Order: sequence, then structure tokens, then C-alpha cells
Amino acid sequence: MNKHTLIGIIAIVALGVGLYVSTVIAPPSAGNQRTLSTRYLQTYPQPRALSEFELTDHDGEAFTNQNLLGKWSIVFVGYTFCPDICPTTLAELKRIYPQLIEKTGKDALQVILISVDPKRDTTERLNQYINFFHPDFIAASGEHAQLFPLVRSMGMMYAMADSTDNPNYLVDHSASVVVVNPKGQVIGRFKPEHEPGQLSISDAEQILHDLPVLIAGP
Repeated sequence: MNKHTLIGIIAIVALGVGLYVSTVIAPPSAGNQRTLSTRYLQTYPQPRALSEFELTDHDGEAFTNQNLLGKWSIVFVGYTFCPDICPTTLAELKRIYPQLIEKTGKDALQVILISVDPKRDTTERLNQYINFFHPDFIAASGEHAQLFPLVRSMGMMYAMADSTDNPNYLVDHSASVVVVNPKGQVIGRFKPEHEPGQLSISDAEQILHDLPVLIAGP
């Protein structure tokens, strides 16, 4: 047996061992299969725990980490005085919501707006605002001491663009739609594509495509 033949045999044996290990001993994980089944969701390498928080929802009830357990949640950060991104995003979520519910079941999913403008977004205003879009949607807010770490733990941000002494101040905030699993962990987000001359909002059709697949599991 010459040297080249021996090298060829070793290579074939090594390839066979590698295939056996990858398909039998260490098959692809369910997480990898799930990630591959979604097309648009930008997932984190591992689910991320949220900071402990206590907010107040649009009905005046406490809204905490416990409210995120047992359901998948679509979470959007914004505020009711937002002139463009917030109402457009919520309108798009309202548009696809019936189809999402049809595919996933009403008890499997909730849509949540986290207001980062507690000075103006009172319980009464949040109630009127969120019900304008859909009575099933949830809106909640609280003190910045609660909001800052929560929003940061979701991989998002916000900042006051102007002095709050100006009654028409704006709030800069992330425009992504975050997905939280039934364990109350962030798994990823639908991130807007920035195109010149276009409003940067998450694509509702991408959410409609990926979310039912994600909820159905591998």
C-alpha cells in the first residue's frame, strides 16, 4: 500500500466518523431547528432574562414579570405622543392580529406596548390609546427607574430628545418589535430595515410569517 492510498483511506474513515458523530451522537438541537424554520426574526444566541420590573397597565393593574409567563409576547417600546413610528407599528400589528390569532390561538399570544413617557402617558391616556388599536392589546408604563433596566434588558433603548419642560417634547426609542417566550425571556426581535425616505418600522408580514412557526415549535 503506497502513501497516497493510505492517506485516502484515513480521510474516508475520518469523514465517516465525523458524519456519525454529527448525526447520531450529537444531532442538531431543537433550538437550531426552530431558528432555521423562521426567516426574519433576529434571534439571540441564548434567551435573555428580563430585569425584575413593576409597572402599571392601562387598566390600573400591576404589570410585572409574571404577566409575561405562559404566553408568547410581542413587545414594542414607544409612547402615545409619538408622531409616526408608534401609531404606524401598532396599526400594522392590529392589521395582522386576526391572522396571528387564527394561526396561534388567542390564549397563546399577547401584544404589549411599553410606554417610556410616564410623565404624559397616564393610565387613562394609555387606556384610550391602546383600545383605539385593539381591545386585546396591553399598554403599561412606570417610573424611569423601572423602565430603563427593563428596556435595556430587552436589547432596546430610549432617551428624551428634548427637555420635558417643553410640552411637545419627543422621545427617541428603538423601533424593533421584541419577542418574549412563555418563560418571560427575550429570544429575539424583528428589526426595521432602514431605507431612505421610508419610515423605519418592523415589517408586519415578516412577523406574520415567523411568529406562528415559532409558537408551533420544532
